[in-house]
Amino acid sequence: MTEKSTVEASRRIDAPVGLIFEILANPERHMDFDGSDMLRGTVFSRPIASVGDTFSMKMNRLGRDYLMINHVVEFEPDRRIFWEPAPGDLGTAGGEPSRVGIPAGYRWGYILTPDGEDATVVTEVFDCGPSSELLREEGGWINGTSSVLESMTASLERLERICTE
Repeated sequence: MTEKSTVEASRRIDAPVGLIFEILANPERHMDFDGSDMLRGTVFSRPIASVGDTFSMKMNRLGRDYLMINHVVEFEPDRRIFWEPAPGDLGTAGGEPSRVGIPAGYRWGYILTPDGEDATVVTEVFDCGPSSELLREEGGWINGTSSVLESMTASLERLERICTE
């Protein structure tokens, strides 16, 4: 039996798709709606404009600070934005300098579906890809009961608050 390798959460938000996409495409805003509470800030970042762009995020998980470099792999204005995280420092790369900056094999992203003139269904997606077994071993990352799903739900709730205030 094949294990599910993606987690998705959706929420209808009473805001136009353009406003939501603008927030998602600006790494400086990611901390504002981060439901995982792992983000600590950006390292020189600008709004995402196309596939191939990168942005770096300061992170903290289980008491350890680290850096992730995110490679934008899908970018369709007002519709889709996905990135593949890569270790941004030696510790996150398992002590292997050759792994710094190399995507880790999973991706995060958002799919936006307009729902009328001033509403959007926002779907956050975490795709483990070939890394699914490793992430499964880390405990509770996929298959619907994960802290990832809880974090995604919280992120979408926070995103809604930002867009409707």
